[in-house]
Amino acid sequence: MRRALTEAELKLWNEVRAHRLAGLGFRRQVPVAGYIVDFACSTKRLIVEVDGSQHGEHEERRVDAARTKRLEADGWTILRFWNGDILRDIDNVCRHIVTAAGQRRRQP
Repeated sequence: MRRALTEAELKLWNEVRAHRLAGLGFRRQVPVAGYIVDFACSTKRLIVEVDGSQHGEHEERRVDAARTKRLEADGWTILRFWNGDILRDIDNVCRHIVTAAGQRRRQP
């Protein structure tokens, strides 16, 4: 678990915190199924991961795929965004998150 956010994480956090994004309640650095996820909206079972360049490396892609498979098995939807996408086009990233959340039923 990290206290300091990357520039991209901070930019996204400023958009989603305090129910600012379509009323969705996100928390950051949330423990889920033995992992710490970047952002999670538990009512929609939606996880948003912010990936830096290291996630493009072969071994990291393998680890991310296993992690995604495990989280999806528990009923979570995982969205992954590259740092650059968040920094360049936060509006489109937010639209994608809202769309994905709208496709999820509210969880008890």
